[in-house]
Amino acid sequence: MVLVLIGVFILGYLLISIEHTVKVNKSAIALLTGGLGWTIFSLFSPDQIIVNQQLSGHLGSIAEILFFLLGAMTIVELVDAHNGFEIITSRIQQTNKRKLSWSIGLITFFLSAVLDNLTTTIVVISMLKKLISDKNDRLVFASIVVIAANAGGAWTPMGDVTTTMLWIGGQITTLPIIVKLFFPSIVCLIIPLLGLSYQLNGTIEKPHKVELIDEYQVTSRQQSIVFLTGITALIMVPVFKYATHLPPYMGILIGLGILWIITELMHSKKENKVRHSYSVAQALRKIDTATLLFFFGILMSVAFLQSAGILTHLSAWINEKTTNLTIQVLSLGILSSIIDNVPLVSAAQAMFSLEQFPTDSYFWEFLAYSAGTGGSILIFGSAAGVAAMGMEKISFGWYLKKITVFALLGFLSGAFVYIIQNHFLN
Repeated sequence: MVLVLIGVFILGYLLISIEHTVKVNKSAIALLTGGLGWTIFSLFSPDQIIVNQQLSGHLGSIAEILFFLLGAMTIVELVDAHNGFEIITSRIQQTNKRKLSWSIGLITFFLSAVLDNLTTTIVVISMLKKLISDKNDRLVFASIVVIAANAGGAWTPMGDVTTTMLWIGGQITTLPIIVKLFFPSIVCLIIPLLGLSYQLNGTIEKPHKVELIDEYQVTSRQQSIVFLTGITALIMVPVFKYATHLPPYMGILIGLGILWIITELMHSKKENKVRHSYSVAQALRKIDTATLLFFFGILMSVAFLQSAGILTHLSAWINEKTTNLTIQVLSLGILSSIIDNVPLVSAAQAMFSLEQFPTDSYFWEFLAYSAGTGGSILIFGSAAGVAAMGMEKISFGWYLKKITVFALLGFLSGAFVYIIQNHFLN
C-alpha cells in the first residue's frame, strides 16, 4: 500500500508540474490525487473508522486555511471592484525605466506583505499593462514583480500561503517573523533588482489611453472608504489573533462582514443591477476558486501521506542522512522552484513536530523564507509566477535564460543574511 500511495502522489505531482503540456488544470489533478490517495488508504486499511477520524481531523485544519483565503480574496475583490487600488497606481508618474523598476519592485514588495503574493502580482501586472506598451519591457517588469511579490510575502503571516500555514499551525508568530525575515527578504529583492534594472535603459512608452464611460462609477470618497476598510481588515488579522487567541480565519471573516455591511449601505439606494456589480456575491464570482480547490487537493494529498506514516519515515531518513538544518532548508527552498511550496511546507509541518523545533525556532523561520522566495527561481515555482506566466505569456525558456540567475542569487543572498543575522541575534 505504501508504494501505491507514494506512486499516486508522485504521479499527481508530475502531472501538476507539466500542467501546460498535458492541458489539464492542476486543480483537477490535485483533487484527483487527494481523493484517490485517501480512497486507497481506506480500502487497504484494517480499521476504516480510524481512517475516517484521521480524515476529519485533517479537514478541520485545512478548512481554516481555505476560509482564511476565501475571506481575504473576497475583500481584495471588493476593493478592486471599487477601484481602490487606483489610489496607489495613480500616484506612479515615473517614466525612467530603471527608476520605475525600483518603484514597482518596492511597491510590490510592501503590498505583497499586506495582501498576498498572488493577488499582488495580478494587481501590479494589470497596472503595468496600463503603464508600459513595449512587450519586452513588460516581461522584465513582470519578472521583477514575481520576485518582489514572493520576497514581500515571506516576511509577514499573510503575505504567502505557506507563511500563513506556518502561522496557523503555530510554528511561527507575527512579530518575530516580521523582525527576523524583513532584511533577508529585502536583500532577496535588491540583488535581482540591481542586475535587472541595469539592463533597462531609456524611458517607457505608455499605451494610448482609452477613456471608458462608466455610468456606475463610484465616487472618490466611496473608493477611499472601501480601500481603507479592506486594507485595515487585512492588517488587523494578526492583532485579532494575538488579542483573542482565535484562529485567523475568524478575524478575516469579521473583517469581511464589516466591509460587506459598508458596501451594502453605500449602494443601498441604487438599482439592483448596480448594487449587484459592487456586491460580495459578484466578488465571489470573480474569485479564483480553482486555486482554492488546488490548495484543498494538494493539502489532502499530503495528509494521506502523513496518516499512512510515510512522512514520519521520511523525516527519520532525512535526519539520518544529514543533521545540518541549513542544508535541509536550503534544499527545500530550491526544490520549491520545481515543486509547489504549499505541499513542501505542509509535508515539513507533518514531518517535524513543535517538540523537535519549537515555535519561532531557526528551522521554521528559515523554512518560511526559503519556501516563500525559492519559488522565484523558476517561473512556475510559485503562484505569483504562474499568474505572471499566464497574464504576460512568459515562456519557461525565456525566464530561465534571462531571470533565473538573478533570482537564484537573490535567494542565496537573503539566505546568507538570515544565517548571519540569526548567528548574532542568538
